[in-house]
Amino acid sequence: MSHDSTAAPEAAARKLSGRRRKEIVAVLLFSGGPIFESSIPLSVFGIDRQDAGVPRYRLLVCGGEEGPLRTTGGLELTAPHGLEAIARAGTVVVPAWRSITSPPPEDALDALRRAHEEGARIVGLCTGAFVLAAAGLLDGRPATTHWMYAPTLAKRYPSVHVDPRELFVDDGDVLTSAGTAAGIDLCLHIVRTDHGNEAAGALARRLVVPPRRSGGQERYLDRSLPEEIGADPLAEVVAWALEHLHEQFDVETLAARAYMSRRTFDRRFRSLTGSAPLQWLITQRVLQAQRLLETSDYSVDEVAGRCGFRSPVALRGHFRRQLGSSPAAYRAAYRARRPQGERQTDNEPSPPPAPQALHPDAPGPVPPQLRRTASATAGAMGSSATLPSEHARDAYATSRASLPGQRSGT
Repeated sequence: MSHDSTAAPEAAARKLSGRRRKEIVAVLLFSGGPIFESSIPLSVFGIDRQDAGVPRYRLLVCGGEEGPLRTTGGLELTAPHGLEAIARAGTVVVPAWRSITSPPPEDALDALRRAHEEGARIVGLCTGAFVLAAAGLLDGRPATTHWMYAPTLAKRYPSVHVDPRELFVDDGDVLTSAGTAAGIDLCLHIVRTDHGNEAAGALARRLVVPPRRSGGQERYLDRSLPEEIGADPLAEVVAWALEHLHEQFDVETLAARAYMSRRTFDRRFRSLTGSAPLQWLITQRVLQAQRLLETSDYSVDEVAGRCGFRSPVALRGHFRRQLGSSPAAYRAAYRARRPQGERQTDNEPSPPPAPQALHPDAPGPVPPQLRRTASATAGAMGSSATLPSEHARDAYATSRASLPGQRSGT
C-alpha cells in the first residue's frame, strides 16, 4: 500500500498571496506536449463531479507559449488563457514537457517562480519535472519523473534529489510524479490532501482507478527497452548483456557481438545512451547484486559470482561506490526495514526461484538511506537499458530521513 508521511513544516506553513485562490488550478500546456498526460489534470480538476461527492475545482488552461499548440497526432489546441492567468491559481500543474533536451520558455519559468514565491503549489507530472527543475524549484528537493528520464534529470540538475522508484513525491509545495498513470496517482493524492479520503475515493471510482496504488516504479524498471534504443541495432546487444549478467564478459565481447571495433562501439554506445559502455555494464551488475541481496539468501561471494564479478572484492568495491554501503550492510538494513513475517501481496511479484532469472523485482522498499546511485541509475536504466551517464550517480544520493516530504508508497 502507498503511504504519505508528513510534509516539510516550512513548506506547509507557506500561505497563498491575496490574489490567489486555493480552489483554482492552472494547467500549463506547451506545444509538442503529449495529449494523454496533458488531459489527466484537465479531467481530474476540470469536470464537475459534485454529484459524486467530489468537491469542485476551478480550472484554468493556460498556454505556456504562443499557440496554437500542436500535440499528439498533429492535433492543434488553443488554450483559453495565457501565462497571466497563473497569477490567480493556488495550484499550477505542468503535465508534460515536449523534450527533455530543450529548455522551456523563460516567460513560463518566470511565471512558475512567481507562483511559487506567492505560495502556490507547483506540480510536475512526468517530464513536467524538467520544467520545474529548469525554474530552480526542485533545487535541494526530492523529486521523481518517469524512470526512463530520471538519469537525464539527475545529470542535468545535480542539486535535485531524483528517486526514480517513486510513483510520486510530495515535498509540500512542490510535487512531482512518474509516468502517465502516476500522474493520476498524484492528482488523486492532491484531492485527498485537499478534501480527504472520501472525496479521493469517490473520484477514483468515477475514473475507474484504484484510490491508492501499491508499489512504486521499481516493478517497471527492468522490463522493456526504451523507445530511443528499442529500434536501434545495439538494442539486441544490450538485451543479450542483460540476459547474461551472470557470465563474465567485457565490453570487447559486446563490441564483437555488434560487429564493431571497440572504439566504434564506444562512440556509438555513448551517442545513443550518453553513457560509457563499461560504466553501464558495471551499473547493471551492481543492480543485479542489489536485487539478489534483497530476494535471496546467497552469500556475498555467491552473489558476486552470479552477477558476473570476477571476485567478491570487485563486487564490494563497486557496490560501495555506487550505493554507499557494503553488500552485507545493505542486506542487513533491507531486512531490518522489512519484517520477516511480512508476506508479499498479490500485487507484488515473487522473487525468481533460480539464479538464471536475472530481473527479479524487489519485494519491498529498499532502505531509504541506501537508495543511491546503483538502484536509481541502474534502476532507471536498469535491465530496460535506459543508460545513464556515469556522472548521474552523485545526484541520487539522498535518504528519506534527511529529505522531508511525502512519497508514494512501497
